Amino acid sequence: MPTRRELLALTSGAAVTAATGLPTPAQAFGAQTDAADSRGGWVATWAAAPTTIPPNPPSAPTVLAAQTVRQIVHCSAGGDELRVRVTNEFGNGPLRLGAVRVALRDGTGASTAIVGGTDRRVTFGNRAAVTIPAGSPLVSDPVRLRVPAGADLAVSLYLPARTPVTTLAAFAFQDNVIADGDVTAARTVTPVATIGQYVFLSGVALRGRGEAIVTLGDSITNGANTGNNLNHRWPDLFAARLRAAGLDRGIANVGISGNRLLHDPNPAPGSDAESFAAYFGHSGLRRFDRDVVAQPGARFLVVLLGVNDLGHPGTVAPESEVVSADDLIAGHRQLIARAHAAGLTAVGATILPFKGDTLGFYTESNERKRYVLNRWIRAGGEYDGVIDFDRAMGDPADRLRLNPAYDSGDHLHPNDAGMAAMADAVPLRLFR
Repeated sequence: MPTRRELLALTSGAAVTAATGLPTPAQAFGAQTDAADSRGGWVATWAAAPTTIPPNPPSAPTVLAAQTVRQIVHCSAGGDELRVRVTNEFGNGPLRLGAVRVALRDGTGASTAIVGGTDRRVTFGNRAAVTIPAGSPLVSDPVRLRVPAGADLAVSLYLPARTPVTTLAAFAFQDNVIADGDVTAARTVTPVATIGQYVFLSGVALRGRGEAIVTLGDSITNGANTGNNLNHRWPDLFAARLRAAGLDRGIANVGISGNRLLHDPNPAPGSDAESFAAYFGHSGLRRFDRDVVAQPGARFLVVLLGVNDLGHPGTVAPESEVVSADDLIAGHRQLIARAHAAGLTAVGATILPFKGDTLGFYTESNERKRYVLNRWIRAGGEYDGVIDFDRAMGDPADRLRLNPAYDSGDHLHPNDAGMAAMADAVPLRLFR
């Protein structure tokens, strides 16, 4: 589930209605387009899995009107051409885009300035202004721009009409900004608001010869409790290791805070969880085709899911959704089967220890289930490879607890040092 810090980050904005549009797996990113081109195919370099807005959010969500939202994305792989995926998949009405532009980001941290001479107009079917139907994504035309691996892009969307934000990745761990007017081409903008989400933006692909690794997970993969604007999520740090090793791989991080393998959000009526559970996203099984298979150039899958399936029932989900270790293993088997059917190598990651967590997840029963699941991931022989985060992150004095050096304070989510340890624990040989 989201941390307290994540929930506090959602407390700015203006009113919006609940979304009813559902994403469809058939709406792909154009992953196979131009695959035979001599310059290579399209490879995901950045992703954010979209979710919707809860019916009773902690404060009024964002509404954009004649405003630009500039969002910073960290590219894992490089290339000379790019495509942007914008999304209205949870919208309940058409989404009008007046202009979309991309540029290399100038600076680091919270900077949203762009590098002079790198600004490019983004079109969709040769049109700069488009309307996206409810429930749909839209993939841009190719844009010529040399993007080095590890660089940051600024993606600026201009919303000319009153537009409630209904489709977003709720926890970005990156400061994005809203500015008045169409300032998509401006080198610098004057923010009227800073937001910690990605809105109406779910992917960037670059043309290259490499392949993509898709990391399917929950808040730990999403980057919970790492420092804002630092790109210290473990997939980001692992991407840096890949680049240092000369391995041409993009990473599409589709972790969602609070995400479960087997169940969609289901807060008890009248509970506090009604104000945030929608941000948890569809179950891993339900969103697999959209968030994993449709990623451009996808070749590898890494799965780190299950801790919320153990911890949510009785805390932010009904007791009736309690799962067994066998239930979780069956769900993982489905991911493996579907990954293999799509031609992906499937890598399983063991669940990190969480004894003494402050969220109420830990019980002796849940620990036994975690042990059985991790034993199956390690020794079952069904995943094509294994990343043993459990062993890498455990406290040497008590293997059921998170190592204090890696603990963000809630005894479940790693801190920045813990994310680095996770990235170091991933065997490079799995992705050669």
